[in-house]
Amino acid sequence: MKRKFAVQLYTLRKECEQDFPATLRALGRMGWAGVETAGLHGREAEEIAEVLREAGLKTAGMHISVERLRAEPERVKAEARQLGTNRLICPSVPHEWRNEQGYIRLREELNAAASELRDEGFTVAFHNHAFEFETRVGERDALSYLLDPSPDNAVLAEIDVYWVSKAGKDPAAFIAPYRGRMPTMHLKDMTGDERRTYAEIGRGIIDFEPLLLWGEQSGVEWYVVEQDICEGEAMDSVKISLDNLHALADRLGR
Repeated sequence: MKRKFAVQLYTLRKECEQDFPATLRALGRMGWAGVETAGLHGREAEEIAEVLREAGLKTAGMHISVERLRAEPERVKAEARQLGTNRLICPSVPHEWRNEQGYIRLREELNAAASELRDEGFTVAFHNHAFEFETRVGERDALSYLLDPSPDNAVLAEIDVYWVSKAGKDPAAFIAPYRGRMPTMHLKDMTGDERRTYAEIGRGIIDFEPLLLWGEQSGVEWYVVEQDICEGEAMDSVKISLDNLHALADRLGR
């Protein structure tokens, strides 16, 4: 399991902007197995791929907007091949699409991309926040509609357990329908005070043990840690999260 822990680089966006290669090398020394990209900060994919190899890091996936996925698929595919991943994840819903018709359009666009990319070995997934639960598409919340585990829907899940909790749902129950349809899972902890804000893994109130056990039985390839805002230094936060995840893996015998 320890070789499945990756960090979403949005957590370290300031550090990556200042010195992307140095940040990746530091993550490799820290013991991370992989990273999930959130843009290349003006660097070429070939350069970053070489740094990843040097650092002993794999690419868990790439966050790619639906607009870019549809507008420049050839460039996206080239970047993904350079970085060694076939997982393309839409990180959010465009603000103007956050209504019933917008979610219908998003599912159509992501399925069209998945259909075009499938023969070349790529998958398309969606990463959630809490606001998808605020819109209904027919009888379902918008997130359940987008990720409907049916044969005619190729959109895979990248469930962010913090945002599911933020919406008042039980993450362990919510992920159950996505067995075999969630190659990456986002791990993020939540403070136990009235703020219910971001916390390092193991310092909040989310119970990760059942989530990891489910993931090991259900086809999860990467557990991706993301902390949108860190109260201290982001590198310190991701080190705390990784240490606590390693300790949990040891307790689980994984």
